Parts: sequence; structure tokens; C-alpha cells
Amino acid sequence: MSLFSRLRGMLKLKRICLILIDILSLLAAITITFFFSQFFAERLLPTNEFLPICMTAYVIMGFIGLLCSGTYRSAVIMDYISDLTRCAIGFIGGEFCLCLIIAALDRSFCVPFILVSIVIGIFVLFIERLFYSIILKRINYIVNHNNMPTALIIGAGEAGRTVLSEIRRSKDHCYRVVGFVDDDPAKISQHIDNIYIYGPTVLIPELCEKHKVDEIIFAIPTCPEERKKQILSICSSTGCNIKVIPSLFDINEKTQFISQATSIRVEDLLGRDVINLNNPQLADFVNNKVIFVTGVGSIGSELCRQIVKLGPKQLVMIDIYENNAYDIQQELIRNGYGNLISTEIASVRDSKKMQSLFAQYKPNIVFHAAAHKHVPLMETNPEEAIKNNVLGTFKVAKLCDEYGVKKMILISTDKAVNPTNIMGASKRCCEMIMQYMSQKGSKTEFAAVRFGNVLGSNGSVIPLFSKQIESGGPVTVTHPDIIRYFMTIPEAVSLVLEAGTMAKGGEIFVLDMGEPVKITTLAENLIRLYGYEPYTEMPIKFVGLRPGEKLFEELLMSEEGLVSTENKKIFIGKQIEIDCDTFEGTIDKIGNAAKNNKKETVVEMLHNLVPTFHDQPDAKLNAKQ
Repeated sequence: MSLFSRLRGMLKLKRICLILIDILSLLAAITITFFFSQFFAERLLPTNEFLPICMTAYVIMGFIGLLCSGTYRSAVIMDYISDLTRCAIGFIGGEFCLCLIIAALDRSFCVPFILVSIVIGIFVLFIERLFYSIILKRINYIVNHNNMPTALIIGAGEAGRTVLSEIRRSKDHCYRVVGFVDDDPAKISQHIDNIYIYGPTVLIPELCEKHKVDEIIFAIPTCPEERKKQILSICSSTGCNIKVIPSLFDINEKTQFISQATSIRVEDLLGRDVINLNNPQLADFVNNKVIFVTGVGSIGSELCRQIVKLGPKQLVMIDIYENNAYDIQQELIRNGYGNLISTEIASVRDSKKMQSLFAQYKPNIVFHAAAHKHVPLMETNPEEAIKNNVLGTFKVAKLCDEYGVKKMILISTDKAVNPTNIMGASKRCCEMIMQYMSQKGSKTEFAAVRFGNVLGSNGSVIPLFSKQIESGGPVTVTHPDIIRYFMTIPEAVSLVLEAGTMAKGGEIFVLDMGEPVKITTLAENLIRLYGYEPYTEMPIKFVGLRPGEKLFEELLMSEEGLVSTENKKIFIGKQIEIDCDTFEGTIDKIGNAAKNNKKETVVEMLHNLVPTFHDQPDAKLNAKQ
């Protein structure tokens, strides 16, 4: 049996040990009183025949008093002062009862001896309990310290020091820190509070194996994104759980750093800086306004989170899927925004219900995120894409015009550019609706925001890959060369809000999303994040492009040009004229075909309505094996 196992066994006997120690302390106290009296105050001593009885009664009544005080209900001393108070009250109470018994037996000559022994007994108990508390805490520390999860802190700067200090003070974040890792030669081989600084960061896998590290804490909030990506790639190869302290832009100085640490996100491995869109006009744009958000899925929910922080008069969240609506409603209530929000279960396809909501709330701004977005599903259900995406958008746009809404912002997608699938073509129709309503001369300012794939959104590639990895694989990628533009959900929503401040009517806002990312690379990074080696420990299977899927997504059509804005990351695609005389009639016709579930007619009419819509000739290409 190991030392630590024996220590754990001893801790199970701590209550019995405490009782025995208390009895020995009482015996010691009465013995000290006896010798004190014999040498300094002999007149205090009872007669020889009553002395043994008196000493025995002292120990028994003292123990009964301690027992009645409740000091043995928990043998772990949590608060030394309160524990001593209980001991003193119980002990004095027991001995006071003894004095009453002695007086009742007409043996009052014993009382002075007992009174002196009470004073000495309290002193002995105080000293005993102090040493017991120190020893017990030391034993607990030795046992618990060796059972704590081990942590390695990346970064020996100010943030790393703060994290170490917080870990040592915190009851919620208990780690045994085995070291720091830093690339600065001046810091390597030094110590921070007796914790060694290793380096450089290429040694992280070796250190994790040597010290059996459970968790890596990345504590360099000022680290450039490219270098951060490199270090986190090294960390992800270890298989350890990884926590990341937020960047300086995101960190909350009023909250503990360690409490803000989040599990490593795949966006940390994308290799570009996160785009932060800070526009001081956002507060004026949203403040004291009634805001509608239709569709509170991934993007819609994040819109709601950011809007409530800007002080709207009221935020109305609309979704036909009650689970989405309930989740974001409860989250905002927990965060203290319950007085600002209203939740409505409704479909944008339901004209009467939507009209009643516009009449009831009279919104100032509408963010339209409700849509069917899954490409393969819409390929086999084109009529549903028209009913929800096209007709739903048109109905909301008309209501905005009818009720004098200041602005309507449509959430669009890069798949609307030269679409090769039903979903993309339907979203291009939605953009055309925005331009049509603007060309008509509406008082409402209609605009669309176009961006690429959003990391972590419902149905996106990251959750799919995660489920496949957790199920043991394989991870399925459609084509080894397929690439996509990616952005985070907060980035996408920041763009939407900022576009709202710029919109004058008819614009399609496009974000500079940096370089596109190879999906195969994304899958490999995510596999390493889970602690596996791609291809060997976790297979990647190439399954071929799906119907309507492109190898490369675009953000602009050939007819569009880019106009820069005051934000260098945001551009405006030039407007393409819509034939106002025929457009609404065409929408009515395709809508009727969709309502009658005429799939082939819907597809044919969609090709006519969106001239850039063409079938993907590469859809049936076999992927490289």
C-alpha cells in the first residue's frame, strides 16, 4: 500500500483521533493543575480521598461538554476561531455542571481546584486544536495536491503569473502547476514562485509526457494570431485539454483570468487575426429602438446577444423552432436582460401572424436571419426553399415597407454568388428582393450582408467533424481540394450590425474574410485538437462533391465591383438593376408553383429568375482517394 493510500486511510479515522486527543488533553490539563497546586497553591488541592474522583469527574464532564457542543460532527476544522468557540462553550458548560454537582454534595472545597483546571484546560485545548488543524491541513494538502490535475502554463509573462496566483487562491480551479513554458531566452530556466520556466515551446509535447500534464493553459493574451496558431498546433498534438486566456480585446479585467479561459477553439487554428469591428455608431443605431430578429439560430442568437448590450428599447426574437427561441430567451434572462426581450413563436411564411407582430410592436429595425440553409436538403426540396427563403423574405420586406420600418438587414451568403445549388439561388433571390424594394423608392432602407461559412454554426462543418471524431471516425471530407472562406459567429454578427449603420438602401455588404481555408486542413487541425494523428489514428475519407456543391466559393459576381467603406474590412458590391415591372410578378409565379409543390417548375423558374444560377458540372466528380 502506498504512502498516500495510508494517509487517506488515516483521514477516515480523524474523528476518533480527535476524540482521543481531546481526552488526553483533558488528562494533561488536570495533571498540570495538580502539579501547579502541589508546588504553588497546595491549599487548592482537595483531600487525598476526593482527589482521584475529582480528577476523573473533570475529564468525564469536560468530554461530555465537548460532545454536546457539536465539535465532533465534523472532524475537519474549517474555521479555527468558530471551532474553538464551540469547544470553549461546551467544555466550560460541562465543568460548570460539575461544580454544581460538587456544591450539591457539600464538597465545595473542590470547586477552586476545578476552576483553576478550567482555565488551564481551555489553554491546553486551544493549543491542541491549533496543532491538530495545522497537521490535518498539511495531510490534506499532501493527499489532494498529488491527486490534483496537472497544468502547464504557456507564457511566463504578467498573464501567466496572474493565472498561477489565481489557481493557488481559487477553490474552483484546482491544479498542480508543473511549470511554465516560454520562448524568451531571458526567462527560460528562471522561476516564478518556485515554479520552473521551461522553453522553448517546441518542448511542450516532451514536457507534457514527462510531467503527465492533464491541462495546458495558454496565457499569452498579446500573442499575434499566426504565432498563436503555431503554438496551439503544438499543444493540440499532445492530446491534453487546452484552455486559452482571451485576447486583450476580449478579456474582462474585473473577472479572474482563469475563469475566462475557454477550451481551445478551432478558429484559433485558422491562421488569421480575428476581425474586430468596433463602430461607436452602433450604440446610437440600436439604442432605444424596437428591434426584430427573425430566426434565432446560430447567427440570430448572436445578434440578440450583441444587440441587448447596446440598449434597445425592446428586442423581439421570432422563430418557428421553439427550442432555439427558448434557449436564447433563457440565456438572456440569466444574464439580466429579461426586461428588454420578447419571444414570439412564428413563421415568416405566416402573413397574418407576422402582420400582427408588426402591428403590435412597430419595429424600427429588422434583422432577417430566418432561412433554410442546408444545401443538400434544399436540392431535394426546392419548393421549401422558395416558400421559406424567398416568399418569407418578400413578406417581411413588404411589412417593413408598410409599417415604416427604418431599416431591414438581410443575412445572405457567399453561396448566392453564381449559385450552383437551390439554397444559393434562393438567397440570391432574397438579395434581389432587397434591391427591388430599394429601387421602388421605399422609405425603408433595405440591405444585405454577404459572408462565407460561419465556424460552429448549426449544421456547419465543425460540429459535423466533431461528432464524427467522437464516434471514432472516419472524418468525411467531400474533396481534398475544396476550400471555403470562414469567419467566427461574433465576426459575422459584428459585420451585420455595422452594415446596418452604413445602409442607405440596396447595398450588398461584403466582408474581407482573408484567405480561404482548405477544408482538409481544417479537418486535420480538429483531429489533432482531439489528440489524434490524422490518417493514422483517425482516418479521413474523401466522399466526393455533393449535388450543387462548388470546390471554390465566391464573394462577388462578375457584374459587381467593390466600393470601399470607412472600415477597410467592409466593402459594398455595386447595385445590379432589377426589372421592377416584371420582378414581383415573377416572384408570385414561382411562389404559386412552390405552394403547389411543383418541384421541376420551381427549379426551371428559379433558373430564369436568377440568370447566374447554373448547375455545377463538377458535382459528380470523384474525389481523390
